[in-house]
Amino acid sequence: MKVRPLATVEVLPRLPDGIAALKDLAYNLLWSWNPDVAALFRSLDPELWELVGRNPARVLREISQRRLEEAARSHTFLEHYERCVSYLEHYLREPSWFDKMCGQAKGAEIMYFSMEYGLAECLPVYSGGLGVLSGDHVKSASDLGLPLVAVGLAYRQGYFQQLLTGEGYQTELYPENDFRAMPVVPVLDKDGARLTISLEFPGRKVYVGAWKVQVGRVPLYLLDTDLPENNPADRRITHMLYGGDKETRIQQEIVLGVGGVELAARLGIEPTVCHMNEGHSAFIQIARAARARQQLGLTGEEAVALISGGTVFTTHTPVPAGIDQFSSELMDRYLGPLYASTGFSREDFLAFGSKQPGMPGQLFNMAILALRTSDYTNGVSRLHADVSRGLWEESWPSLPHDEIPIDYVTNGIHVRTWISDNMSALYDRHLGPEWRRNPDHKDVWAKVRDIPDEDLWNAHVCGREQMVDFCRKRVAEYRARTTGAEVSPEDLSNLLDARSLTIGFARRFATYKRATLLLRYPDRLLALLRDPQRPLQIVFAGKAHPQDDAGKALIRDIIYFARANNVENRLVFVENYDLVVARYLVHGVDVWLNTPRRPLEASGTSGMKVLCNGGLNLSILDGWWDEAFAPNVGWAIGRGKAYGDEKTQDDRDARSLYDTLERQIIPLFYTYDDGRLPRRWIARMKDSIAELVPRFNSNRMVKEYCEDAYAPALDRCHQLAADGCAAARQLAAWKSSLRAHWNEVKITSIEVGLPPAVTPGSEVDVKARVALGALSPNDVEVQVYYGPTQADGSIAFSGCAPLEPDPQGDGTLYHGRVVFPDSGRYGYTVRIMPYHPLLGNALKMGLVHWATVNLPS
Repeated sequence: MKVRPLATVEVLPRLPDGIAALKDLAYNLLWSWNPDVAALFRSLDPELWELVGRNPARVLREISQRRLEEAARSHTFLEHYERCVSYLEHYLREPSWFDKMCGQAKGAEIMYFSMEYGLAECLPVYSGGLGVLSGDHVKSASDLGLPLVAVGLAYRQGYFQQLLTGEGYQTELYPENDFRAMPVVPVLDKDGARLTISLEFPGRKVYVGAWKVQVGRVPLYLLDTDLPENNPADRRITHMLYGGDKETRIQQEIVLGVGGVELAARLGIEPTVCHMNEGHSAFIQIARAARARQQLGLTGEEAVALISGGTVFTTHTPVPAGIDQFSSELMDRYLGPLYASTGFSREDFLAFGSKQPGMPGQLFNMAILALRTSDYTNGVSRLHADVSRGLWEESWPSLPHDEIPIDYVTNGIHVRTWISDNMSALYDRHLGPEWRRNPDHKDVWAKVRDIPDEDLWNAHVCGREQMVDFCRKRVAEYRARTTGAEVSPEDLSNLLDARSLTIGFARRFATYKRATLLLRYPDRLLALLRDPQRPLQIVFAGKAHPQDDAGKALIRDIIYFARANNVENRLVFVENYDLVVARYLVHGVDVWLNTPRRPLEASGTSGMKVLCNGGLNLSILDGWWDEAFAPNVGWAIGRGKAYGDEKTQDDRDARSLYDTLERQIIPLFYTYDDGRLPRRWIARMKDSIAELVPRFNSNRMVKEYCEDAYAPALDRCHQLAADGCAAARQLAAWKSSLRAHWNEVKITSIEVGLPPAVTPGSEVDVKARVALGALSPNDVEVQVYYGPTQADGSIAFSGCAPLEPDPQGDGTLYHGRVVFPDSGRYGYTVRIMPYHPLLGNALKMGLVHWATVNLPS
């Protein structure tokens, strides 16, 4: 018989006093980028460490009491423990880059909102690139000491786990996340009870709790609706990442945005600057405006002026389809109660998210809401900013393309998270500790060129060997599960070759990423895979969205191709792409392949992760690679040229890909100049590391955000909020008056002392007479706009020169000088722009008066 328990109890191990700080180490994700701390937990029980998915919090829940007592008596363990505790204490206390650069901003709070965070494999609240970027951003913010607080959602199921059938069809599993066994703690109120906030939903309240994740110095709060106070449907709001319909999505985004602001208030966090990482969190602006109006007695316009000055918006999508939009019916149902609290009518409220305010039947666009209520907006690469300007041209019809107010901060990766242990030890020996402290310093990485070729090559080959071992294990598990037969040791040893040139392709399987571009010329591919003298092998990984049948078909096509052509041992697909798979691949591949259809890759960061590990990039000139590529650091597919139709584009790009592989990459890899090492390949590795690692890392990225966006926003916010928000009130009134009288502004005449030809650097006098109506000269800036003329007669923007009002005149005459910097044919014109000292970016207002071609002169 089986004996059933009357009750169950969970027996948790007790930490001995001498090693009590293990809990602090386990519940600070600093271990995710400090291998020494991770190794401490591994040393407690190596088998358990792997069994629980390298999760220190779970190790401390499941390890035997006996083993903890043994560790507390082990001199070796205690020495390691003391080193790690000392490191954590020092890390949290030491003066930071932010302290040194922005010490005057003490007490400021920057809140960072993102739909997902990829921090560690044991905390699966991410799906892909956006989440990994958010995780790396938070880690670098911690390293640099920014006063940043992050907010996201606590997904009970998160993104799906991928299982492939024997035929290569993707199926999805949704295992439940057990937050009790993860490195998170519930957020409690002052009485020790679970802190909850409530949000108004149609006909009911939804209660929201939170979990806290400590990421170095940065706290991350994950909002959770799976509480007993909620009905079953509302408990599921935060169950699944990117699952459900439009109604689920608006519910999640209200929880993230409105709930995030409410949670901050309950915790006593008063953010000075808010950073929206993509438009999912744009409802924070509604909540912040309502809160400012309620607490400070501001009008709606004044509240928007105040919060916009402290808002940064990063857009990630290059296509309209990637932006969340909601019907007015959904907006009325869920946001209706907030309309009045913001001080705006329904129509004015909805206009914040409308492409053409006032036009009926428009969807409410979250990106437009973010654009209209943030003083700083950026894309995630130089090319993406240009694409984004084209995407939003209709929102700024009075501005030329190059001046649409979308800047760029190119993405980067957190080097210490993504570097292999072998490469890390190599850099410690040859570069010293500075590469860890200042991964964005060029002079540090320039020393890579002095590393002996043998040392660099051997460290990289170790990564390839470890990757091959990992792939063999994963593929063997897949084959055993789908066939019912274990893979023999002999067959396993023939699966991939640790000495062969290895290409990696791993990412989300969206159709625009063209994962099967390599299959376009199968004969050429098979010849490369079967070449006994210079073999090529390819490792694929990636997930398609559960509703993306076309993306799933790409996975099936790759697996079918390998099987049908008997090249399964040289072309493999690794199941269930996640941070673990990504780490092994970027540590070991020689070439990282990226084949998006240009310009649909906003940035991409996977190719950046191979840089510090000695991998090279072979990519379409899209996203970050468009600004990173140089002939000595990697290879470009195509020339950045777009063709009229997709078939032609794919044919041209596939041919370019194969030509590059056959004529350049493979010969270079297999040319052992002195019979021992591929020294010209190693030279290219060194150039790639030295030139690209200091540029494409998240420390550089976060410093750019801080210097270009956060610091100016902090200054502006302090000014706007001073003296009872006097400046915010004045700025809102000024904007209202300016808009009311802008149609009175005119350029009435222009006079230019322009001879038929001038030499480069010559000054040319320009005078313009203007009419300002009810506005004063202090409200505007008059400029000469100039640049080389293009084939269509338009001006390619080169620069602007201010014209100053004549101090002796009546305020209608402006004059100044313009310098044409180089030879060629230049054009110029005159324009009038709004001006206010607290206006973050005058171009955001979209108000410009241009001189007409028939003005008297």
